[in-house]
Amino acid sequence: MKKILRTIYSIYALIIFIILMLIAFPFIAFVALFGIKGGNAVYAIARIWGKIWYSLIGIKHKIIYESIPNKKQQYIFVANHTSYLDIPTIIHSLHQPYRVLGKYEMVKIPVFGYIYKCAVILVKRSSAEERAKSYQALKKTIANGLSIFIFPEGTFNETGQPLKDFYDGAFRIAIETNTPIQPIIFLKTAQRMPPEYLLQLSPGTTEAVFLTPVMVDANDKSLSASTLKQLVYQKMETAILQYNQK
Repeated sequence: MKKILRTIYSIYALIIFIILMLIAFPFIAFVALFGIKGGNAVYAIARIWGKIWYSLIGIKHKIIYESIPNKKQQYIFVANHTSYLDIPTIIHSLHQPYRVLGKYEMVKIPVFGYIYKCAVILVKRSSAEERAKSYQALKKTIANGLSIFIFPEGTFNETGQPLKDFYDGAFRIAIETNTPIQPIIFLKTAQRMPPEYLLQLSPGTTEAVFLTPVMVDANDKSLSASTLKQLVYQKMETAILQYNQK
């Protein structure tokens, strides 16, 4: 019975999502024409869309700050990845200009794919050439004065462990651009929407915890991407275990 109710609720949530998406679409299509400022406006519209959606489907989002990000500082935001609900969690949690690295396959979804393409830096992980282009696009985004957001695990973590292994990309960029890493942990998103069951969404709470940032000194020759990656991994793993015990 519980599974049936969650399926009905999920269908309701999907219908509301689509209606709001269709309302937002012409505004996003228009502002996306205006370069960086237009891209920032896309995220602002998406934030309004996301807040209305959450309010209509009974999901509340809580932000916990162990450290409050400086809105005048650029960061490489990194977070754990366990659910499709992590995407609206990003939108709800970040309040400064940024761009997300996202997988190319999502572009194929009608209407949503166009909005997605307007908002994210696309990556085709199956192609080394395309990965290299995405890497340079991320560095260019930082050069243009924006922050970036990356899931360093690359895809959903369904291992049962706090984190999967991280890729090096975010940490190489941090060193090459002298940009601090801002770790975030997303909690309860997989409880709300398990990655393997798209129609098993449930109302409740999601959380984002901003950990203390990891500063980067490009002049420190002893700092490697591997060392930085391990430091951030340990910080996030420890925090996930601690918060899941509360």
